[in-house]
Amino acid sequence: MKPAANSTMERRIELLFEIGCEEIPAGMLPKAEEDLRANIEKLLSAENLSEGITVETFGAPRRLTAWVQGLPVKQPDVQTEVTGPPKSVAYDSVGAPTRAALSFAEKQRVHVNELFLIQTPKGEYLAAKQTKFGRTAEQILTTILPRAVHDITWPRSMTWTGLDAARFIRPIRWIVAVLDRKPLKLSVAGITARNITRGHRFLGSNAIRVSSFADYEKKLYSNGVIIRPARRQEKIAKELEAHAKRGNYRIHEDAELRKLVTYLNEYPSVIQGAFDPAFLSLPDEILITVMRDHQKYFAVEKKSGELAPHFLAVINADKDPKGLIRAGHERVLRARFADAQFFWQSDQKCRLADYLPKLERVTYESRLGSYRDKVERVRATACWLTEQWFNLGMAQAHVAEADRAAELAKCDLATEMVREFTELQGIVGGLYARAQGEPDEVADAVYDHYRPAGLDEPIPRNLTGCAVALADKLDSVVGCFAVGVIPTGSSDPYALRRAALGIVKIILEKKLPVSLSLAIGAAAKALLTHKPKRGVTPDQEAQILDFILDRAKFVFREREGFGYDEVSAVFRASVDDLVDSQKRLVALKAIRKTKNFEPLAVSFKRIRKILEKANVTLGDGHHVNPELFEHAAERELYSAVRAAASKVQSQKRAGKYQEALEVIAGLRKAVDHFFDGVMVMADNEAVRNNRLTLLAELLREFTTVADFSELGGEERR
Repeated sequence: MKPAANSTMERRIELLFEIGCEEIPAGMLPKAEEDLRANIEKLLSAENLSEGITVETFGAPRRLTAWVQGLPVKQPDVQTEVTGPPKSVAYDSVGAPTRAALSFAEKQRVHVNELFLIQTPKGEYLAAKQTKFGRTAEQILTTILPRAVHDITWPRSMTWTGLDAARFIRPIRWIVAVLDRKPLKLSVAGITARNITRGHRFLGSNAIRVSSFADYEKKLYSNGVIIRPARRQEKIAKELEAHAKRGNYRIHEDAELRKLVTYLNEYPSVIQGAFDPAFLSLPDEILITVMRDHQKYFAVEKKSGELAPHFLAVINADKDPKGLIRAGHERVLRARFADAQFFWQSDQKCRLADYLPKLERVTYESRLGSYRDKVERVRATACWLTEQWFNLGMAQAHVAEADRAAELAKCDLATEMVREFTELQGIVGGLYARAQGEPDEVADAVYDHYRPAGLDEPIPRNLTGCAVALADKLDSVVGCFAVGVIPTGSSDPYALRRAALGIVKIILEKKLPVSLSLAIGAAAKALLTHKPKRGVTPDQEAQILDFILDRAKFVFREREGFGYDEVSAVFRASVDDLVDSQKRLVALKAIRKTKNFEPLAVSFKRIRKILEKANVTLGDGHHVNPELFEHAAERELYSAVRAAASKVQSQKRAGKYQEALEVIAGLRKAVDHFFDGVMVMADNEAVRNNRLTLLAELLREFTTVADFSELGGEERR
């Protein structure tokens, strides 16, 4: 098939498409923008209309907009050759067309004289040319734009005109579709598209006629809507800095909040408010959380770093001349702070540990019991971990601190403060523990035990906190796997992937000597000896280990920059201690480009294939018999292997992996001589098996640092 020449293809046109609706939750808009863009690109590509186009999408509370530039006016025409009957059937002995030829011409809707012969591997056949005429962009867009809207994925959606009607995150109120400055005839969710949009709900008109994207953007700006999120964010940033400069303070930095308020407002403006300085007696964490998570305000700090009794709010208006909006925000914040102050005072009428019995009534998971049960399991695992770290300078006292921190870690879940401000769980426990005289080591551990919340978040500040955080995350992963709550696709209700990433990050950053398999075993033992007293099978423990190692592979590849094959080589050799694996990866990366190492890796790949083909396992218990050697190359390799093995073992015990790899790389000459001069699969069975055993010993001895057969490279012929 090939495109036919078509002069209309040379002209390019523009599409403006807008979905107008009730306010979309701000946190969902960035993904919806991306979905709409990807859907339009995919559908245009399927129609052969994607070459040379650009698709941009923009989101605001009441609208999703797509701007497509460089659209061809129509699809290219496509010519194809359709093969018919063979020449011997299509023509008679005097060259006249037969009934078969006439029927073929009739079917293809061409005159018989337009048929022609083509040469195929089976001989000459009759053929006809067919031209599939391309559809116009208008015809195609009428079909695909409703589909692009339908295919946007939302965490949830709704119907507003009956159960069988269209589904969207919010009721759709208007549709704009303009192609090449003319309205495009289509409908979405029963709404007929027009060239009329709506401005800001309070600052603009409800009937704005538009003819192009430039016209649309300009007129919306005049009606209180900044359509591009990047420009809204720039406006917010500029006004925040202006307020900070005027007030001689600095903004408490919060990139996520900046993004959120960008999508909360169509025409954002920043106003400053104040609150009673008496509230500054509350911890900063509580004040900032109330301002950020409940009111979407930016906290401000004095130059000294202390919170100032002011806040900055982003409003969806161009100004607040009479200060009525500011006064409303101050009134709401005063009430929220008063609630927080009451909870702070009320909660501390009893000790933090006194909330522990109340956790019996807070369910963690129906089959895993209450948070009270979880606390006991976490205590057991945290103590076990701390005992493993005595060589890091920890003593028996630290075991007691880990036990106390684990005991208190979840108690704040029963407090009024956390019930009202759930974002503060853990943090409130740490604050209460410190206020009630618990040691700093314990209070910090309680405060930090949910850390890290992501790969860019900090880990707990002290080893006690690391022990409690690891124990909590291990209990979650082990317990959920034991009862069959395993992440699938995007479903991960207990955030087990995040927990596993947290385990990996804590171990690597703190350089903790943790055996993952033993740690999983300790968490499994806690699950068996404490409620719900549920066992974990060996297969489940192996599955849990693989789950955590998958996250470790991601961290090593994507965050630390190791090659995919380097990670595979180290993990196939052995992996249980992530810090040790990291050391081996560093050594492998450093040495793999040396002169001898890459060719040796290719030879190891060849050895593994030979052994797999011969069904030889590395641990079959057979020993090499030097008396069966027939070639000097065999003896040379055998001697080299024995000499290198002791050196490699010594270097490994000392943690000198690069030096060990250098010794292994020195085997290249002996390995090359062996393959150049020895036929492994000899006719004599005893000789053949002896040579296979020699190769198996070579592979077994020297793939404990990394399995070089996993490294990339071409095999020599």
